[in-house]
Amino acid sequence: MLRTLSTIFPRARYGLGFFLLLFCMETWAMVGVPELSRRVTDLTGTLNAEQVNSLENKLAAFEAQKGSQIAVLIVPTTQPKDIAEFGIEVADLWQIGRKGVDDGVILIVAKDDRKMRLEVGYGLEGVIPDAVAKRVIAETITPRFQQDDFAGGIDAGVTQLMKLIEGEPLPAPSENSGENLGEGSFMFILVGGLIAGFALSVMMGRVMGGMLAGLGTGLVAALVLGLAFSAALFVGLMVFFIVGVRSTGGRGWSSGGGFGGSSGGGSWGGGGGRFGGGGASGSW
Repeated sequence: MLRTLSTIFPRARYGLGFFLLLFCMETWAMVGVPELSRRVTDLTGTLNAEQVNSLENKLAAFEAQKGSQIAVLIVPTTQPKDIAEFGIEVADLWQIGRKGVDDGVILIVAKDDRKMRLEVGYGLEGVIPDAVAKRVIAETITPRFQQDDFAGGIDAGVTQLMKLIEGEPLPAPSENSGENLGEGSFMFILVGGLIAGFALSVMMGRVMGGMLAGLGTGLVAALVLGLAFSAALFVGLMVFFIVGVRSTGGRGWSSGGGFGGSSGGGSWGGGGGRFGGGGASGSW
């Protein structure tokens, strides 16, 4: 009986640590603006995989050609915040567009609220003033949304934005993609999380140390690399299990050969562009 209890109790602690880590990261993900990891972020499942990939490739090709960044965000609701207030928060966190050029645009769709907004960076307010942004919403996107053609409306709106930006003289895009920097940053964060976890485990025990290190590593990876919640959670759980569930004997947890890169084939982030509240809102 005592042997059974001594076996169950450590497992219960590991399970408790796992669920506490999961709960903390899920709670963090639900607060505020979603992290930026792709040009198209659909939290509603409105677009299928083919539509997302097509739009993602279209925006990536435009960025490579022109340098400007366009991002699309679809959320169920922005409540209790107004979509304009929410849009400013998205723009401040994502920083779409190049630093110093400020040539970013964000299309935000709050599906359940039946509202949308265009946030326009400082550098494009001349070619996409508020009145023009309003027309893109009212004349191009809204009619398609009213027919439940969300993919068509978003694609048409993005296409019109590209045409407007094409006429603006902007600096040529940089050849540095930043992919190697992203990979190096990921490994630095992962190793740093493991070192911090081992140090914390000495002071607080393996489970608590692993949980805190996993949570911290996941948050840092999301904020610095712009990982999606699922990818950040995976990184956090990996650190937690390596630190908190490692065995002192010959058998035990193994990382299975390591982690070869971030989930989803890498991440994409804003270039540091600034926004001043320019743009427009609409509904359908």
